[in-house]
Amino acid sequence: MARMKILTERDLKEVVSLDVSAVQCIEDAFYSLATKAVAMPPILRLDIPEHRGEVDVKTAYVPGLDGFAIKISPGFFDNPKIGLPSTNGMMVLLSSKTGLVQALLLDNGYLTDVRTAAAGAVAAKYLAREDAVVAAILGTGMQARMQLQALALVRPIREARIWGRDNSKARSVAQDLSVKLGVPVTAYPDPRSLVAGAHIIVTATPSGQPLLRAEWLEPGQHVTAMGSDAEHKNEIDAAAIARADLYVADSLTQTRRLGELHHAIAAGAISVDASFPELGEIIAGSKVGRSSNAQITIADLTGTGIQDTAIAALALARAEAARAGTDFES
Repeated sequence: MARMKILTERDLKEVVSLDVSAVQCIEDAFYSLATKAVAMPPILRLDIPEHRGEVDVKTAYVPGLDGFAIKISPGFFDNPKIGLPSTNGMMVLLSSKTGLVQALLLDNGYLTDVRTAAAGAVAAKYLAREDAVVAAILGTGMQARMQLQALALVRPIREARIWGRDNSKARSVAQDLSVKLGVPVTAYPDPRSLVAGAHIIVTATPSGQPLLRAEWLEPGQHVTAMGSDAEHKNEIDAAAIARADLYVADSLTQTRRLGELHHAIAAGAISVDASFPELGEIIAGSKVGRSSNAQITIADLTGTGIQDTAIAALALARAEAARAGTDFES
């Protein structure tokens, strides 16, 4: 008789939060990607254009872990117009030894939000200046909010800025985050003024057209691009990738196919065979990260299956320790 655990979004929120341990979990996943024989197949992707919908399926097996996750992650970006969240989804955690289902994580995208925000924190930890205190966020969705919360875990953020196409929403988000984080958060009317003088810039939108221009970037700035997780998405001007002193990928194989790097190669700004470090290699010390406060650095994070396996394994371990969720026998 097989036994598995069923965990709802409510269960998962009780045992996993966006905190230092979640950031460490994802940092360890990047380290494993650079140092272990991880099996991580290409993302399976389904587009449903008439409803601005997309579905990604991601997975990875990490030697030494008892389980591996398969994640189904839909994003339907017109949903807010009808009062529904734009992202949801679920994860299935299976035994690495038997293939039996260990847990069904009905997280509605919560774990993806946590691991994505944690990845942004890891990128800032290794690539942003130590004295970075001013953060600029392009986007007003859940991920934009969580990116700012995550940054505050790794850098002493004293001022934050938000921009979105809907300025009234940006003002509302800024007000909420000011209260939550205890630092002044201001809505800016345009991206150019938003990034001027900022130390860390995060793009977290589903944009298909560049929002961040190369000529706006200033020495010492760090940019984390979160939104370009599909071939048609593009938040950063191709020339910015060429201008950066250091470009870092979460997975170079992925960013060549669907990240900001993909667009820079298509535009001829970057050679198709150009080699760049991956975040895990910098964490492991096999490649060099930021080497001066004057460098412009860019992290291109497209989201990797290893992050999903890592956060799912953490969630199950925490749930078992807390005796959370429902046990199901079949």
